[in-house]
Amino acid sequence: MKLKDLIKNLEILDVTGDLDLEIDSIAYDSRKTKNGSLFVCIEGFKADGHKFIPQAVENGTKALLVQREVEAPEGITVVRVKDTRYALASVADVFYNHPSSKFKLVGVTGTKGKTTTTYMIKSILDVYGHKTGLIGTICNKIGDEVLPTDRTTPESLDLQELFGEMVEKKVDGVVMEVSSHALELHRVSCSEFDIGVFTNLSRDHLDFHKTFENYLAAKIKLFKMCKKGLVNIDSEYGRQVVENAECEVYTFGIDNDADIKATDIVKKQDSVEFKVHTPWFNGEIHVNIPGKFSVYNALAAIGSCALMGIPLEYIKEGLKNVTVPGRAEVVPTGTDYTIIIDYAHSPDSLENILTTVKGYAPARVISVFGCGGDRDKTKRPIMGEISGKYADFTVITSDNPRTEDPSAIIRDIEEGIKKTNAAYITIVDRREAIKYAMQIAKPKDIIVLAGKGHETYIMLNDKTIHFDEREVVREILAEMNLNA
Repeated sequence: MKLKDLIKNLEILDVTGDLDLEIDSIAYDSRKTKNGSLFVCIEGFKADGHKFIPQAVENGTKALLVQREVEAPEGITVVRVKDTRYALASVADVFYNHPSSKFKLVGVTGTKGKTTTTYMIKSILDVYGHKTGLIGTICNKIGDEVLPTDRTTPESLDLQELFGEMVEKKVDGVVMEVSSHALELHRVSCSEFDIGVFTNLSRDHLDFHKTFENYLAAKIKLFKMCKKGLVNIDSEYGRQVVENAECEVYTFGIDNDADIKATDIVKKQDSVEFKVHTPWFNGEIHVNIPGKFSVYNALAAIGSCALMGIPLEYIKEGLKNVTVPGRAEVVPTGTDYTIIIDYAHSPDSLENILTTVKGYAPARVISVFGCGGDRDKTKRPIMGEISGKYADFTVITSDNPRTEDPSAIIRDIEEGIKKTNAAYITIVDRREAIKYAMQIAKPKDIIVLAGKGHETYIMLNDKTIHFDEREVVREILAEMNLNA
C-alpha cells in the first residue's frame, strides 16, 4: 500500500520526501522494522520512539511518522502529525482494510465487571451459533482458539492486526474489554463499535489518570465512538455517561428505573436468579456466578445481545453455562472448608466479593489479599479497612510488589485495617499466607484469595515468577496431608 493512501485520513503538519513509497508493514517498535516498513514514533512512558530512528533506518525503514521535528538521513520520508498514537490507530485501520467494520463489535468499559461481562456475551453468542472473538484481560480468543495476551486492550496496531485475523477466520462478532488506558492512549481509535457498555466506575488507575475526573472522562470517550450505548444507571457516574454520550443509549439497573431491569433477585451460594424486564422480552435468568454484581454483568450481557437481535432462549442458555476463570472461582479441595479465588484488586471489587461471600457464609470469612506495587497507593488503606469490616479474619500479604518493598505496601494496608479493630496477621510471602489461612480454617469457613484471579505469576522487581493459586492450594493440601 502506498504511503499517501495510508495517511489519507490524518491531519498532516508537514512532509519531507516521497509519499508514493510502497509500505509493506507498520511498526512502533524499532526492533520489528524491516525493509519497506513505516516506523511510527511513539513517545512512551519509558522510552521515546523518536530516539530509535537510527535503528529503524538501519533495518530498512524508508518512512517515518513522527510528532516532533527530527533529523533523518537523506532518502527517508518523514511525515509529522500532532499525535502519533492516534496516527498509529488510523494507519493500522487503513492498512488492515477497516476490519472492525466487517463484524459486530462490542466494547465493555468500567472499573470492574469487564471480563465477566465479555465472557457472558461470548457465551451467549456461542450458543446462538456465532463464531465469536474475545479480547481481554485473561486471554484473546477466536472461536475456541486461545491466544496469549499481555494487556487488557492491545496497542492499536496489534488490535487492528488481530481484527484482521478475525475477519480472515470469519468471525461474526467480537466482544472486547476496553480499558481506560486504551481509550486515553488511542488504542481503540478508528475502531467501529456497534455497542459500548459501561459497567461502573470506582477508584482505580489513579497512578495513570491522576484525577478521578480524568478517569471518568476517559471512560466516556467510548460513548463518543459507538453506535449504541448500554449504561449501568445504578452506578454513581452512570448519569454523567448518559448525559455525555453521543449515541443512542439504553440503561440497565436494579435499584433505579432502567430500560433493562432486574427484579425478584434470589442469591444462592453458587449462583443467582432474577427476572429481567426489557423493551424486547421478559424472562427468568439463572447465572452460575453468585452475587449482586453478577446480576449487573448479566444485565449488560442481556442488553448487548438483545440489541444484536439474539432471542431470549439463547441468552438464558448462554448465561446458565458461563464460567469465568478467577472470578468467584471455587477451588476443589476435598476439605470441609471452601476456597474461592477472585481477581478483586480494587476497593469496590474487594467489597463486592467479601459481601457476597459474607451473605451466605455459614461460618467465618477469611480474607487473604495484598496490593500491587508501583500503583495507586491511596487505595491500600481503603482496601485494608474493607477487609477488616467484612472479613472475620484477614491475612495481609503480597500481590505483585514490583519494585516496591513488600513490607512497606503491607504497612500502607495496615493503616486502614487498624481503624476497624479487626483480627489480622501480616505474612509477606503469599504462599505462606495462603498456607496459614488453610491451617487455621475450621469447618464451613470460606477463604477468599483476592487479587490474583486468573493470573499465574507474581511480579517482583524485574522478575515474573510463576504462581498459580490453584496449584499452590493443591501443593499445600498435599503437604498438610503428609504431615497429618
